[in-house]
Amino acid sequence: MFSAKTYIDRRKRLQQDVASGILLFLGNDDCGMNYADNTYHFRQDSTFLYFFGSDYAGLSAIIDIDNNQEIIFGDELTIDHIVWMGTQPTIREKSLQVGVNRTETTVRLREILGEAIRKGRKVHYLPPYRAEHQLKLMDLLGIAPSQQAGAASVDFIKAVVNQRSYKTEEEIVQIEEAVNISADMHIHAMRMARPGMKEVEIAAAVTEIALANEGNLSFPVIATINGQTLHNHYHGNVLKEGDMLLLDAGAENRMHYAGDLSSTIPVGKRFTERQKEIYRIALAAHKNAVAALKPGIPFKEVHLLAARTIANGMKDLGLMKGDIHEAVNAGAHALFFQCGLGHMMGLDVHDMENLGEVWVGYDGAQKSTLFGIKSLRLARKLEPGFVLTIEPGIYFIPELIDMWKAEKRFAEFINYNKVEEYRNFGGLRNEEDYLITPDGARRLGKHVPTTIEEVESMR
Repeated sequence: MFSAKTYIDRRKRLQQDVASGILLFLGNDDCGMNYADNTYHFRQDSTFLYFFGSDYAGLSAIIDIDNNQEIIFGDELTIDHIVWMGTQPTIREKSLQVGVNRTETTVRLREILGEAIRKGRKVHYLPPYRAEHQLKLMDLLGIAPSQQAGAASVDFIKAVVNQRSYKTEEEIVQIEEAVNISADMHIHAMRMARPGMKEVEIAAAVTEIALANEGNLSFPVIATINGQTLHNHYHGNVLKEGDMLLLDAGAENRMHYAGDLSSTIPVGKRFTERQKEIYRIALAAHKNAVAALKPGIPFKEVHLLAARTIANGMKDLGLMKGDIHEAVNAGAHALFFQCGLGHMMGLDVHDMENLGEVWVGYDGAQKSTLFGIKSLRLARKLEPGFVLTIEPGIYFIPELIDMWKAEKRFAEFINYNKVEEYRNFGGLRNEEDYLITPDGARRLGKHVPTTIEEVESMR
């Protein structure tokens, strides 16, 4: 937890930015996995953490801007809770740690909001992303779940995004700690992967590192020999000589800040020659993107730079043809690079994604619907304080190849006969985390091997 002043200052700025009404913050509850007492791992709502710091289940809060009141709501533990959970700080004790002096029961939240609604006052809330939030909003505000996302407060969303997007020095310290733990996870995997192991052994080993550092995973581990499946959480395959293992894994530290790294590792001691030729193209895209990072450049331009680098590499290998600028503008490169170059990162690994990419990544601008661009989570101009990932990849997806080939899609740019030679290649990527600085960008965390020579030296 940061100092009380940090949270007080954050809430004060939020009041100034929204100007009037009541701001409603719904913390997360425990959730039963297969029955009530066997719960999923608890994770507090990130916006609640950002403004109120309390990492406990069952809390909600309001900021009454017009009356300059801040209240945290929750019910104190009973003796039955304490028998099973041990002594816990009271809600008031938790609240004083973040500079909130008034606490009330959960029932009082309904009464206070009900009175405000009867008086015609504006109650701002953020888009719900959990079923419990939808039920609470229906109970507290009388809004049906089907209508809640559309009625969420844009003023509230924009005010939160305008704070959380710019990481302070104390936040950067926390993010860098999470990235360093993540780096240890990847370096360990590079050393241990070998033929005959199962993917699950890698997933278990990197998870242990996150837990041993008093944190957790920032997202479910991707550890797969089928890297062409972008979010592959199946871990049952056996690693074989000639395979590549794609590891996408990150740690969340004690303060819940995230790291997010990816590595591609030969299962044997060396990459094959074909793997090297594709790996070099992806690495060139990565390096070109990193070199372009600076304040003022739209991230969409950095993404397109990486896409052109990949397309040029594909042309050199004979898989693409024609004018590469035209090919990328049309979206032909997306046969090989289907996703976005990166995303914002902070208290969420995809930072503030629940608030909407149109605000977080596009600053209110309309998103593209073009395949290969529509998955770009960040497009806006970069500014000092932004923390983001760089993760270009190259993926050969047999089903996508078959569909485009049958449709003769982009036949003027794609040599499908040559592509067929690579259809079972799989996929690869590397990923690093960067802070935008006043004059460029700085990689966060310790170095993880990325060049072919570096990676093979770990084997």
